[in-house]
Amino acid sequence: MKDTTFTTLAGLVVATMSLFPESATAVDGFADDVAFMKEHTDVVLLHHGDAAVAVAPAYQGRVMTSTFDRNTGPSFGWINRPVIENGFLSEDERTGKLEEHIYIFGGEERFWLGPEGGQYGLFFDPGTQFEFSDWTTPPAIDTETYELVEQTDVSAKFSHSAKLTNHSGTKFNVGIERTIKLLSPQEAADQLQVELGDDLRVVGYETDNRITNTGENPWKSETGLLSIWILGMYNPSHATTVVIPFRSGDEEELGPKVNDAYFGEVPPDYLRVEEQELFFRGDGTRRGKIGISPERSKGIAGSYDAAGKVLNIVTYNVQDSPHGFVNSMWELQDKPYAGDVINSYNDGSPEPNKPPLGPFYELETSSPAAALPPGGTMKHVQRTFHIHGTEADLQPLAQHLLGVSLEEIKTAF
Repeated sequence: MKDTTFTTLAGLVVATMSLFPESATAVDGFADDVAFMKEHTDVVLLHHGDAAVAVAPAYQGRVMTSTFDRNTGPSFGWINRPVIENGFLSEDERTGKLEEHIYIFGGEERFWLGPEGGQYGLFFDPGTQFEFSDWTTPPAIDTETYELVEQTDVSAKFSHSAKLTNHSGTKFNVGIERTIKLLSPQEAADQLQVELGDDLRVVGYETDNRITNTGENPWKSETGLLSIWILGMYNPSHATTVVIPFRSGDEEELGPKVNDAYFGEVPPDYLRVEEQELFFRGDGTRRGKIGISPERSKGIAGSYDAAGKVLNIVTYNVQDSPHGFVNSMWELQDKPYAGDVINSYNDGSPEPNKPPLGPFYELETSSPAAALPPGGTMKHVQRTFHIHGTEADLQPLAQHLLGVSLEEIKTAF
């Protein structure tokens, strides 16, 4: 969202503070979170050994949370209990509330579609302004249930059909397919190309996300393209730091190292940019968002929770992008296909004495823009790993995967 519009969102949050009591920010264990969610929505539980992933069909096949120990382990996804408890509201009940624009259920890995704003944006109907009062999350990625079509102990496949219209009036018929698979420790090690010793506790999963042009007309750049956008909400802490490695090189050739213009420039005590990596706070105390361009991306992002001794890693399938990446800025854009491929968001109060939405922090990845003929399909695969152990065991993993030591991460700010 654009900075100039976020104060309106903050006003709505203040007006509906009953939705976000202090208990909404509490970090509960996985078993507690699953038990709570089952009281209010269907939950598909994938498991392999002690590791487990909880998925909600009613929330678009969203991975709500995961753990390396389903009985006593931590819950890695941020769960917004008050919104889940209230459920889907009637049109009258939604009026004047945040749910008129979006249901913030939380969840550590959700399926969305881009772009958000711009002349080809999906969150603004034709003829509306790029203002929060006109911003609405499409039902296909907010309120519509995805059908569970296949399930095993370690995987669940969902499908959905959607009709969308962008800001320019272009209509899309979209087939959506999303498969969540819980990875075994060996599969996780193979994907990361590392050794995961027996002393480490690990949960890893991948989501295979596909969109298909089910209409009669091709999707063209000049009338707007879609992208697959995967976002994860995680529990923040003062000991959590996001780390994103990137390609070094001349800015004239590769562009800026980081895009921090989403909500205004991020101050140096929250964002530190080096020659080949950046550090960004994941503490949920100050709102900010950053992005990495496809030219800079190494296909990986992560974070480290020094208090919990958990290394979090997100990767995606790097692929050719002949039509670029969609731009989600809330404005008429000169370059609608010059968007980012990796993003991270840190939630926090938008202004003094105003509550945050969570708080939480996010790691996000996007597919290239999908210029699909009728029947054509775009695939975007994201993998998420949570690895817990001693710092001695985690140190070589951080160095190998993120290019920095745990000490560098802990002392970044």
